[in-house]
Amino acid sequence: MTYQHILVAIDLTSECHPVVARAQALAAASGAKLALVHIIEPMAMAFGGDVPMDLSLLQQQQFDQARERMDGFADQYPGLTSEQRHLAYGQPRQEVHRLAREQGCDLIVVGSHGRHGLALLLGSTANDILHGAPCDVLAVRLAKPE
Repeated sequence: MTYQHILVAIDLTSECHPVVARAQALAAASGAKLALVHIIEPMAMAFGGDVPMDLSLLQQQQFDQARERMDGFADQYPGLTSEQRHLAYGQPRQEVHRLAREQGCDLIVVGSHGRHGLALLLGSTANDILHGAPCDVLAVRLAKPE
């Protein structure tokens, strides 16, 4: 089976480079389109959803900073146009699934630390994306931090 459109979910850290490299290799082997997505989680989620102030200006700044970081990250990969770079605001699982459906992606690639024990029980973003995904999901194992 060859893939036609691959979506790579990234958090814009240097750990994501092996994930993008794996996705690029798969895309090259099958002639697939490649797209990157970074999800910005609403600040209200970090505060439990009940924030007694307007966060819209801070959220816009957060989005602008993410756009700069995305451009800096993606510029390291020649051929990734601005149309292939997506930023979304919301819950990572929902937004990755939504974008994969909208873009007609048949593979989502994510990085995974391969956690065990309590971290595994509580779940991770990669595990969260796997469940209910509208297409195949490839979890690329990330190197353990030294």
